[in-house]
Amino acid sequence: MRPLLCLVTDRRVAKMPLADAVAAAVAAGVDRVQLREKDLDGRALLELARELGERARAVRGDVELIVNRRIDIALAAGWDGVHLGFDALPVAEARALLPPGSIVSVASHAAAELTGLGRDGRPDTAHLAPIWRPLSKVGTRAPLGPTAIREAAGQGIPILAQGGVTEARAAACIEAGAAGVAVTGEILAASDPADAAGAIRRALDSAASISA
Repeated sequence: MRPLLCLVTDRRVAKMPLADAVAAAVAAGVDRVQLREKDLDGRALLELARELGERARAVRGDVELIVNRRIDIALAAGWDGVHLGFDALPVAEARALLPPGSIVSVASHAAAELTGLGRDGRPDTAHLAPIWRPLSKVGTRAPLGPTAIREAAGQGIPILAQGGVTEARAAACIEAGAAGVAVTGEILAASDPADAAGAIRRALDSAASISA
């Protein structure tokens, strides 16, 4: 299966208007966009979600769009699902509020946090972070290293490696058992987000072909 490349937004590190950067990255191979702008209030976040959704889907109709934590924003903007923080409501309760088939992703900082999720509470993906020190913010947790990916993947949930992922590190994530990667700084802080996203896309696909 093709590794998933998720772009996690942070307009504060973007070198160009966020909508332009997102559209360029999606055109270059990003499969999923996670809207993560914690400082915005509901109205501003909804407006941004609608703008980003329109631009991203104009480039690629099947791109997946999820909102960090805010189920109400996902519903109002017509997005595909949510990404739940480690202290957010349970997966099963989120699914009950969303349309059937919606994407529910979760944050995790250790494999043990994924243990015991029942069938009704099983997320579609789990972000494991930080694998390396983040490029887009000051890290507050010790890096887990790529070996942690294998343990987390053993829980039976597709793992997206997050934190410090670069083109050079993408292959190590796939080799360790990740289903893909979640990236912010390497793409948005680049002068050419399309070039950065395309490089990671190629690295992921190459690693997957070798592992197959």
